[in-house]
Amino acid sequence: QVQLVESGGGSVQPGGSLRLSCVASGIDFARYAVIWYRQAPGQQRESVASITTFGPIKYADSVRGRFTISRDNARSTAFLQMNDLQPEDTAVYYCNCLDLSRSYWGQGTQVTVSS
Repeated sequence: QVQLVESGGGSVQPGGSLRLSCVASGIDFARYAVIWYRQAPGQQRESVASITTFGPIKYADSVRGRFTISRDNARSTAFLQMNDLQPEDTAVYYCNCLDLSRSYWGQGTQVTVSS
């Protein structure tokens, strides 16, 4: 059974930081690309950062320079370090692991940024 479990969300003030984790089980994690998405209330889900199996990384313009995606294949875990958080970063954040034919999602973790 494949499971992706996100954690690390919470409530922070503007300018604060959070580190999200996504632990995968039931898949050969190293063979999967990882994408972090977020979905704010009333908005479409959007990708914020991605990392492939070989490491090339992409960021959405809105988070570049503030967010850092990384992975630890030995621990089957992906991370999203989020710094200088702003109210517009408030959303549910999801981890997506995918290869050419399969795609798996976590349940999401809430990030709230407010003063």
